[in-house]
Amino acid sequence: MGKSLWEEIKSARQTDPNQYAYKVSESRWSSFIYALAGFGYMFRWQRNVRLLTLITPIVFMMGLWLSISLVEWAIIVVMICVVWLAEFLNAGIEAAIDLAANGQHHPMAKIGKDVAAAAVLLASIGSALVGLLIFLKPLLDKLGV
Repeated sequence: MGKSLWEEIKSARQTDPNQYAYKVSESRWSSFIYALAGFGYMFRWQRNVRLLTLITPIVFMMGLWLSISLVEWAIIVVMICVVWLAEFLNAGIEAAIDLAANGQHHPMAKIGKDVAAAAVLLASIGSALVGLLIFLKPLLDKLGV
């Protein structure tokens, strides 16, 4: 039988992540720089992020044009962040899987990448539905329909 729950917790608490890290951040400033490097990677190599860069301002302009409420703005901002976050996590998961797979095809690597992509799809569909719920009535009112 495996370790007890307490042994598992104790083992996890004693594992020093710095021992396995590719690089350890020396300061908050360097952590910020690494995060900016992540943004740079995403904008350079991830097509969907470039698409989000076009869609996000359009959503903000729609919100301004339709004069949505502060609560609606908060919901829109959260949903935009959820989609961006899902896209960033998807890219990170895919990079880690590609590294671990070392150029070899493995069915579980495909599953991992497909599931991460499905998370982005789920976030995008949810965000679109929330957008419809918030924007549809004011848009129809604005258009006189």
